[in-house]
Amino acid sequence: MEILDGKKIANDIKAEIKAEVDKMKEKGEKVPHLAAVLVGNDGASLTYVGSKVRSCQRIGFESTLVQMPNTTSEVELLKKIEELNANDHIDGFIVQLPLPPQIDTQKVLLAVNPDKDVDGFHPMNFGKMALDMSTFIPATPFGILELLDRYQVETQGKHTVVIGRSHIVGRPMSILMGRKGFPGNSTVTLTHSRTKNLSQITTQADIIISALGVPNFLKAEMVKDDVVIIDVGITRVPDETKEKGYYITGDVDFENVSKKAAYITPVPGGVGPMTIAMLLKNTLLARERHRSRE
Repeated sequence: MEILDGKKIANDIKAEIKAEVDKMKEKGEKVPHLAAVLVGNDGASLTYVGSKVRSCQRIGFESTLVQMPNTTSEVELLKKIEELNANDHIDGFIVQLPLPPQIDTQKVLLAVNPDKDVDGFHPMNFGKMALDMSTFIPATPFGILELLDRYQVETQGKHTVVIGRSHIVGRPMSILMGRKGFPGNSTVTLTHSRTKNLSQITTQADIIISALGVPNFLKAEMVKDDVVIIDVGITRVPDETKEKGYYITGDVDFENVSKKAAYITPVPGGVGPMTIAMLLKNTLLARERHRSRE
């Protein structure tokens, strides 16, 4: 069994991006600039955005954090997005989800200029991805592809089972794993909460990508020997015996499933760090695109 070490690969990618940024600085070129919009004070979102800002500083990107109160109206947020769209200094920006209930998430995602949509959530970018055109791939799926690529995990002709159909992970992953090329060319089954006989399907899978958000859902008896496991789930489970009062776990019963797997991602330290690394990679791509038009 080999661990797919997302932390290590993410650090490799950040080092590669930093080398690109250093070259830009030497030539006196503008460096990539990523902005993040955070509405409210959701704990997990604050941690995540803070991590993105620190990563930008480490690799030499410029970064801007736009914090707005929980009471922000949809009109106010859309106005802020309009400003970021028009700001030529900003190459890419993200609106951290989830948003407060008074704001229509779809309306907000549609308002982001597709050229600056480094999260890859805009329908135009999603559509291009589905058609195998050059575009921003959502950061988590992009990170999973990169992990499979760097560890040379065979995907051609394999049966990939995706658990979860979210627009952020499950749906794009099912499209990407079925595309021509590597990683891809696999036969994909997309499963979800309404799927019957799920364990019958998972026991046939060569590759399982689980993005369900249910702690320890995938058990050893649900997988076959030498399976490849990508665990996207990340849940805080309350535990008074821990210093923080909780521990973090994924969708997969790691201890038991890892004994049968050929490759497996840990939680934490697997897919999570890759998501941030690929968001930075998308921002670098955005800067390169904008430079070619300047």
